[in-house]
Amino acid sequence: MTKKKTGRPLSFDREEALLASMHVFWAKGYEGASIKDLTAAMGINSPSLYATFGDKHKLYLEAIDYYASNDACAPLVAFETEPDITQAVRSFMKAVIDYSCENASGVRGCFLSSCVSTSAGEVEGAQERLQRAVLDTDARIARRFELEKARGALPENLPSLERAKLMLDLRQGYVFRCRAGLDPESMLADIEFRVQMVLTPPCEA
Repeated sequence: MTKKKTGRPLSFDREEALLASMHVFWAKGYEGASIKDLTAAMGINSPSLYATFGDKHKLYLEAIDYYASNDACAPLVAFETEPDITQAVRSFMKAVIDYSCENASGVRGCFLSSCVSTSAGEVEGAQERLQRAVLDTDARIARRFELEKARGALPENLPSLERAKLMLDLRQGYVFRCRAGLDPESMLADIEFRVQMVLTPPCEA
């Protein structure tokens, strides 16, 4: 009985290479990111890229999935890890501004809004992933609000899903302002007003 040969182990960290590819797509867009750009950032050669990830299209889709499912979005991490709900909303917005205006990786904003949204109608599979990411984000934020309502930290009549959508929309507004080069200090000064927008229940008719 012959022994089955096992494949050669990867000589690089797959997740680190995937993260590096995501930053290239983020900075250059899907069309603008060449295989040479990707392999240089990932620290691998093109045969390794094709053998490990399939091709540029499959690599791009996997980068989207990685960002959406591995807590790669700093504002959501800030929101979900802060125990106090008011501080959680505040931390979410501050993280959006910090991440969008001064990102050490060199890319700004949100990978989904800055890159994936521009390719949603052009790259097969991108739009479906973008839609799922938006709906999943709405649901994640709304779940936290529902939990806080159950704990008595938020009023029962706070519309959780509606305010979750508002938070996501406010995030996109901050991203747009940061990418336009506006002063982050002016945005930070407005955070408290936006926190109240999110957490104040609707007036009773």
